[in-house]
Amino acid sequence: MVQAAPATAPAPAPVAAGSTTARDALFVALALVTIGYLVMLVRSLRQRADSGDRVRPTLGMSVISFVANFFDTLGIGSYATTTSMVRQWKLIPDERIPGSLNVGYVIPTVIQAYIYTKLVPVDSTTLILMILAAVLGAWLGAGVVSGWNRRKVQIGMGVALLGFAVIMIIRQTGAAPTGGDVLKLTGARLAIGVSGNFVLGALMTLGIGLYAPCLILVGLLGMTETTAFPIMMGSCAFLMPFANARFMRSGAYHAPVILSMALAGIPAVLIAAFLVTNIPLTVLKWLVVVVVIYTGANLLRTARRERDLASDATAAEAHPAL
Repeated sequence: MVQAAPATAPAPAPVAAGSTTARDALFVALALVTIGYLVMLVRSLRQRADSGDRVRPTLGMSVISFVANFFDTLGIGSYATTTSMVRQWKLIPDERIPGSLNVGYVIPTVIQAYIYTKLVPVDSTTLILMILAAVLGAWLGAGVVSGWNRRKVQIGMGVALLGFAVIMIIRQTGAAPTGGDVLKLTGARLAIGVSGNFVLGALMTLGIGLYAPCLILVGLLGMTETTAFPIMMGSCAFLMPFANARFMRSGAYHAPVILSMALAGIPAVLIAAFLVTNIPLTVLKWLVVVVVIYTGANLLRTARRERDLASDATAAEAHPAL
């Protein structure tokens, strides 16, 4: 059995009966939401297959999904790493990356939520309100991002990835707040937590993961770092199906990669959660930071280059050579 980093998987702790009941109700709701997502996904993929798109799993995307979801379960995140890899091998058009990430990674994320959310105690009111805020943010964010053209997506993702890199650096250097022992938010802290998770939910539809910024948010609010696990995993598991309704309705995802992303992510999550107990991740996290910075800068550079090419083409049409 491989040994994993202590901070990647929170240890079980006693949970109050009321919190357990509320959490079980959340799990039932999550199951219903996931079933609804699967129905929409099957219907959407059938339509795409009928129109000529290939929807069967492919080896390349399956490998990427496995790697990304394995390290996502250990707390590194899957969105930025996947974006870097699919752009390197040109597997997904830039304008389809945000939708594909959200549509393809629902099942692995839901499994993570079921595995880890029961392990950490957190006030049920705090948990539910922060999850609802993230869902609302994602719903509104998906409505905006799904209608963006290629250049807007490139600029948005480029800025988001560079922001993610800054967050990773803050965490790696120990500059992030370590938090306290708070398990329940009230008053102004609760308002800040709910508002913050609303913003993070919206940003997730653009391709920036919620995990790392959520860890910083709960630390700023005086909560323990492990408290972020049920909040961030529950938020992602709920918000992704709701956001995907808009991505699927508008067709703003790349159908050929979806099944690879969903199916290969399942064993990756299970292996990372149950077979890994200690693995050094520091060097890998710094490598992710470097790759993410490169990918974010490349997206912004590509957006600028394509804008210049479009301007040149427009000028040539307006002043054709004699």
